[in-house]
Amino acid sequence: MALDADVTGQDAESRESWVPLMAIVLGQMIMSFNVASLPVALGGMVASFDVPPTTVATGIVMYGMLVAGFVMLGAKLSQRFGPSRVFRGAILAFLAAQVLMTLTPTATLMITAQALCGLSAAVIVPCLVALIAENYRGRQQATAVGALGSARAAAGVLAFVIGGVLGTHIGWRPSFGILIVASAIAFAASLRLKPSTPHPDVRIDLLGVVLAAAAIICISFGFNNLNRWGLGWARPGAPFDLLGLSPAPVLIILGIVLGQAFLAWTHRARAQGRTPLLALEVVDSPKERSAVYALFVVVALEAALNFLVPLYIQIVQGRSPIATAVAMMPFNLTVFFTAMLVVNLYDKMTPRLIARCSFVICTVALLWLAFVVRNDWNEWPVLLGLILFGIGQGALVTLLFNVLVTASPKELASDVGSLRGTTQNLASAVGTAVAGALVVGLLSSAVLGRVTASPVLTEELRAQVNLDNINFVSNDRLQAVLSNTTASPEQVAEAVRINTEARLRALKIGLLIMAGLALIAIIPSGGLPNYRPGNIPPDPEAVR
Repeated sequence: MALDADVTGQDAESRESWVPLMAIVLGQMIMSFNVASLPVALGGMVASFDVPPTTVATGIVMYGMLVAGFVMLGAKLSQRFGPSRVFRGAILAFLAAQVLMTLTPTATLMITAQALCGLSAAVIVPCLVALIAENYRGRQQATAVGALGSARAAAGVLAFVIGGVLGTHIGWRPSFGILIVASAIAFAASLRLKPSTPHPDVRIDLLGVVLAAAAIICISFGFNNLNRWGLGWARPGAPFDLLGLSPAPVLIILGIVLGQAFLAWTHRARAQGRTPLLALEVVDSPKERSAVYALFVVVALEAALNFLVPLYIQIVQGRSPIATAVAMMPFNLTVFFTAMLVVNLYDKMTPRLIARCSFVICTVALLWLAFVVRNDWNEWPVLLGLILFGIGQGALVTLLFNVLVTASPKELASDVGSLRGTTQNLASAVGTAVAGALVVGLLSSAVLGRVTASPVLTEELRAQVNLDNINFVSNDRLQAVLSNTTASPEQVAEAVRINTEARLRALKIGLLIMAGLALIAIIPSGGLPNYRPGNIPPDPEAVR
């Protein structure tokens, strides 16, 4: 007891200001707010740029792809030049990217702005954990880690509320203009961070950077173009073909091969006494790999749901961004509160048990949604499904981050941050891309089958409509397209009926497939630690 009192006294004497934490939390929030705002702005961007929803999704994928591809480089830059200095530079770059995002006149520049945001975030992400380790100790450090974990969920809630209100009454651009101000505040608060000690002896493995970035970019780009280029054989929209095969799955396979080459090169670099791009200690044990696999799945599922809901509400139903915010609010609030409250279970349940229960909850929630979803997301059965999924998702993200942090020594904090950033952003890019390709592919298949089988929709009418590029459109938009053809009122009504039924069917099947992935994820979660986080041994090697 005397020792505990002494430690408490020391903590009280060395209590640090919370201003540096404000900079750290804002660094996380501006990134999360940016990504969460994109689905809310989906309808506005589609109208502003006159592009299909999948083009806007490319901006989301571009951001996640570049963060995942270069976050390990960002970790080494943080170590070499000091995390506080690197963090400030990255915040300024993010601010500049948001200026471009707010003022962009075209979809191409929007995607470019998101690419710049992604490169900035690739540097910010690994700095966050390192800055907490440098600026806080003891209970303050635990509080800071919890605040960082909750910041992502809080930013998601704010993005849907603010983006929904502004998008409905003013437009989608002010939501990103807010990030200019938030970035400036984060930079000002960062001036209170403790000076970091640079380590100029840290070498940057350039070949490792190239292999890691190429692997992630190939995988993300391949998934993002599965629908456009073809799942197997090349479609007319493919830029080229390989003996008739679509380049999309070829890129995915190439990315996996490059990823294995990166791991082999990293092992070789460590064996030769050189500094690898990623310290393999953070993924060497089965427990840490299980945490990475489980984190990838849950973030991919979250990204897919965050894309599908706004797609359906804004593009299919033609409703306002604020309707999207209202529909998603139960989910985002549940994620936020669960992320904060799940720590109360750490002394009662093991990480393995919490993860398994959470994935079961996610599976049940997605199955429930698949069976009850209709044309109104505000129906209470749908809201119940979103709340259930939010409980599972919020618990998993916080738990898995906690496992990664506690299983690695302090000096590997930036490597843990880069691993977390790579996993989350690659999963977000893949989840969004797969969701888009999956539901559009299902929609196309259903529409083509029903149009061909319909005796009302004649071959003459089908020849007047482009059926090679079927995408999600509202019934009003479909009627406007058909008004330029020879379609009779009976044919228009039949086309609207097919469109309505096919869209809902595609969404339901997509949710069922997501439920299957959540159920399968119970397998890797079985490799998580079977100890209680409150009883973690002081030596990280003891829990490997």
